[in-house]
Amino acid sequence: MASGATIPRVTDPVRPDELRVSDAERAAVQERLRLAVGDGQLNLHEFDARVQSVWASRTRGELVRVTADLPEPPPPPGRRPVFSDGDAGTAMRVLTIIWACAVAINVVVWGTVSLATGDVLHPWWLYVAGPPGAVLAVLYASGIGRPRS
Repeated sequence: MASGATIPRVTDPVRPDELRVSDAERAAVQERLRLAVGDGQLNLHEFDARVQSVWASRTRGELVRVTADLPEPPPPPGRRPVFSDGDAGTAMRVLTIIWACAVAINVVVWGTVSLATGDVLHPWWLYVAGPPGAVLAVLYASGIGRPRS
């Protein structure tokens, strides 16, 4: 042990940048570096050198230093809404829910009657589902209630 060095007591708090890192954290930083190469922020030589540093890192502070000069990656795109937020979108959402409920009720009734009689009946519920579903599809295809790209 070097002279003047002290061993921290077990009860002393550890600074966040001195916390030990796991292989999962190292792999996450390596993935961040891989994305930086894909974005043109690093060349392959820099990537190789940094990945070696990542896997040699023991603390979070060492990992942070490997990516300190890289900008934060943009957040992943959110889920695109199916219907717009306007009145037309609300109307299409309500009509679609009503249509789906009517179809579900008819399928359940058809299935129950088919099971009770022991014979698969003609799928008459398609007559309930088809025409209104086609109307909803045409309205949506024509842009009513659809979000703007």
